[in-house]
Amino acid sequence: MIVAEVVRSGFVESVHHGVVALTAGEGFGDVESPFFPRSSNKPLQTVGLLNAGLVPREEADLALMSGSHDGEGFHVERVRHMLAAAGLTPGALRCPADLPLGETPRNAWLRAGGEAEPILMNCSGKHAGMLATCVVNGWPLDSYLEVDHPLQKALADAVSRLAGEPIAALGVDGCGAPIFAVSPIGLARAFQRLVEAEPGTPERRVADAMRAHPELVAGTGTEDTVLMNAMPGLLVKKGADGVAAAAMPGFGAVALKISDGATRARVPVLLEALRRLGVETPDLREVVLGGGRPVGEVRAVW
Repeated sequence: MIVAEVVRSGFVESVHHGVVALTAGEGFGDVESPFFPRSSNKPLQTVGLLNAGLVPREEADLALMSGSHDGEGFHVERVRHMLAAAGLTPGALRCPADLPLGETPRNAWLRAGGEAEPILMNCSGKHAGMLATCVVNGWPLDSYLEVDHPLQKALADAVSRLAGEPIAALGVDGCGAPIFAVSPIGLARAFQRLVEAEPGTPERRVADAMRAHPELVAGTGTEDTVLMNAMPGLLVKKGADGVAAAAMPGFGAVALKISDGATRARVPVLLEALRRLGVETPDLREVVLGGGRPVGEVRAVW
């Protein structure tokens, strides 16, 4: 089902299909069939880390564990400090070596002669949190990404509980960690539970940390950061392949999947979904360029 169209010079040249689940009001498409939420699962996994006994160095670290950072200097240094607080070095990370996700820090890193490293990978904050939780519990470190590891079992339990449904499938995410499939409406329910939980609970601590430190969830001027700064109280986390989930206290939550994985349709559809929940949204547009100037936009049509 078409959720967005790309308009160039007044002519619709492309469309994107997708699914949108809302906890309040009517969604769009098949919101019950499972999918991989990709990095939108991270806040739920961080709740699982806290439930398993993680004691963060500081609350802001929870935002980085739940995020997909751009690899800016302050991201990398925080990951380094998180590992050191657990008595570990970056050599303990089992995420693949990568360059910074953000274009600006990536170019700066390469100009300085840098090479790909695991700590630069956008999921290194999550992995540092996983390792710190293993240290607290005395669990094996080398195998922390194995699906039958006690850490991963604890995270699967947290995702299932928050989504209110069993895990439908297991996969391997881009960072090498297990990824748990739930339905779009299950993911939306989970995000609503995070923002509406009692203060001080693991759920609320994760939501509060992300909203207080959106630059640690993504990066300077990037999608999640801009949205949370523009809409105080909003919790949002994008995922690879056209996934996003968001919740606003008192209004409800949304989860969406752009079927072809296109990221350009994600924000227009997310903003339309939030409007349908009654949330006042900023005028943020996905601009289509021609000759270096705006000649159209990507707009939601569901």
